[in-house]
Amino acid sequence: MLSSAPYLRALALAFLAVAPAFCAEKLVLLGTYGFGPGIGFSLAHFDDETGRLTRPDFITAARNPGFFAIQSDGRHLYACNEISPGEVSAYRLEAATGRLTRLNTRSSAGLGPAYISLDRSGRFALVANYGSGTIAVFAINPDGSLGKQTAFVQHSGRSVDPVRQTHAYAHSIIVDPSNRFVLVADLGTDKVFIYRLDASDGGLSPNEPAFAAVAPGSGPRHISFHPNGRWVYVVNEMASTVAAFTWDPEAGSLAPFQTISTLPADFHGKSTAAEIDVHPNGKFLFSSNRGFDSIAVFSIDPATGRLAPVEIVPSGGRTPRFFTLDPGARWLLCANQDSNNVVVFGIDPSTGHLSRAGDPVAAHVPVCLGFLPRQ
Repeated sequence: MLSSAPYLRALALAFLAVAPAFCAEKLVLLGTYGFGPGIGFSLAHFDDETGRLTRPDFITAARNPGFFAIQSDGRHLYACNEISPGEVSAYRLEAATGRLTRLNTRSSAGLGPAYISLDRSGRFALVANYGSGTIAVFAINPDGSLGKQTAFVQHSGRSVDPVRQTHAYAHSIIVDPSNRFVLVADLGTDKVFIYRLDASDGGLSPNEPAFAAVAPGSGPRHISFHPNGRWVYVVNEMASTVAAFTWDPEAGSLAPFQTISTLPADFHGKSTAAEIDVHPNGKFLFSSNRGFDSIAVFSIDPATGRLAPVEIVPSGGRTPRFFTLDPGARWLLCANQDSNNVVVFGIDPSTGHLSRAGDPVAAHVPVCLGFLPRQ
């Protein structure tokens, strides 16, 4: 009788040869602007060993799903339908396959919802309505669908720009690390509003102080906390700057300590900043520029939180509206809206330098990306 040992050894070696590639693969969802057949969500595969991203395949129709948030357990997704009047939609998500099943859709309580996020308990969805300058909170039902509205605030005021700041424009909304406070970047008023969150019922109440201001005409857009929870960085769309603040987690207050440009000193064209994110190692910050289509990289002083320029690299396309880091924070995926592509960059963990990984991947009007948690 022939021994089966050589066959088993060969089989084991074959498994080991393919296992790393298999385990390295992750799924990436893309949201897009537009209406009609073939417009909505698409799905791509990403190899976090090589940085290879496949061309996305359309999976689910949706109306202008410009921004979305995925629950930490990977079971549900919540999307802004950026229309007027605005809507928000809840989906059941199969993280292993990327399949989406819509559960329900609700009014966003405003016009042009631009941002949706979840509180840290996963019990509430928070929405910023850009067009109407309103924010709202919705309870999440046990089945993952969107339930009752638990809070609503209408911002008021204006700032110095006679075209873009004639009234409030709530652009983003996030909770702080303690889940006790909510921060809202309002482009129209040049303020970052601060609210207290009642984690028991989803209610909001103005904090004292109720806001922190940025320089007039800056247009705050998105917000990112440093991993240490002591510093907050706000990207200003209109001024193409990043404003840095010290965060007091007890008082819920912001104290400014730096503002720095995301553009080269000799740039004189038209450009607006878009996305911002701090690397999980706390050493670097990234921000995107639209017009001067690029990603700006900054180092973060570990003692003071101050930013220093590292480099500004071309985004590989036009209008980098959004980018995200992969779960291992080794790669940055940049969605170039107006050139219909996604570009992958490798991140040097010691210097923050970005290096292109492969050619741009075609994708229809990509405006949001999200990695699915591995099950």
